Amino acid sequence: MVEVAEFGALKAGRLWLGLTALLVSAGTLAGCASSGDLKPVVINQKAVPPLPSLEAARVDRGKELYAQYCSNCHGANLEGGPDWKRPLADGSYPPPPHDDSGHTWHHPDELLQDIITHGGDPAYNSKMPAFGGTLSPDEIASVLDFIKSRWGTEAREFQWWISATSRMP
Repeated sequence: MVEVAEFGALKAGRLWLGLTALLVSAGTLAGCASSGDLKPVVINQKAVPPLPSLEAARVDRGKELYAQYCSNCHGANLEGGPDWKRPLADGSYPPPPHDDSGHTWHHPDELLQDIITHGGDPAYNSKMPAFGGTLSPDEIASVLDFIKSRWGTEAREFQWWISATSRMP
């Protein structure tokens, strides 16, 4: 039986290969043009915004909030629960890591904000509590910026691409 987490990783792996080819092509084309000739990345005839920079003050605020609300389950260093891919006796999964070794960066911002706001999906017996009554949308965005600040460039670019394309009609 293929576990849900493994299926998602396989699907994300295929998307990653496609994205890598897209980024290499875009980088090659961009490298051939002079700086005045650069054009935005276009996906499905829509310009995709550039990878946003992360504001230091917002990341610092997110770090404080993560330490207060998230680190007890997801780890002080975003490492997640032990053996997080293996279901527990009740069928739920331990908290996943939020660093590059996890799957957080495979999901668009909208989904991540929804999970933090409303909690994990009960259909998967998730134990993730809802923080919508505790954290404001801006505070949730700060937590996500802190998490993103700990990812490598490839994970950030992939997550940006997933977020940008998920908002396209």
